Amino acid sequence: MSYVDGFIAAVPTANREQYIKHAKVAASIFKENGALSVVECWGEDVPEGKVTSFPMSVKLKDGETVAFGWIIWPDKDTRNAGMDKMMQDPRMKPDVNPMPFDGQRMVYGGFEVLLQA
Repeated sequence: MSYVDGFIAAVPTANREQYIKHAKVAASIFKENGALSVVECWGEDVPEGKVTSFPMSVKLKDGETVAFGWIIWPDKDTRNAGMDKMMQDPRMKPDVNPMPFDGQRMVYGGFEVLLQA
């Protein structure tokens, strides 16, 4: 079964276009290195929770928007090799393609697919 990397991040709303540019470069590199698809989403209806929520998980501040995305890989081995290549790719160096958000507040992880309907 497939393997999925998921993530959410707090992005300054004013950096939306920079985020799109960054995401396009990253998506291209992920796909070059084996990803089947890359999805990037911009929060529109992301309510603040009382116990937990997307905004709370990234410590969302005024003037920020929650971005949510995932990458689908054919399997975990392809994902691990692809991520290693991604980290070495010169197009992802901070001086070439800087992250337009605070990476310390990004939440991410890899997931085994249990069901795909």
